[in-house]
Amino acid sequence: KKRRRILFPKRTTDELERRFRNQKYLTTPEREQLAKSLNLSANQIKIWFQNHRYKQKK
Repeated sequence: KKRRRILFPKRTTDELERRFRNQKYLTTPEREQLAKSLNLSANQIKIWFQNHRYKQKK
């Protein structure tokens, strides 16, 4: 089954963008801590960062 796309609230996206500007890669503990503070899974954070790095290349 294909999962539905989830749109993050603007506050969440703003925080992810802010972290990304300071740091393109997160360690596992950093990812888990950020996930907890944003109420997301560590996997969602990981994929968001991967996608964002890819978009930066374009």
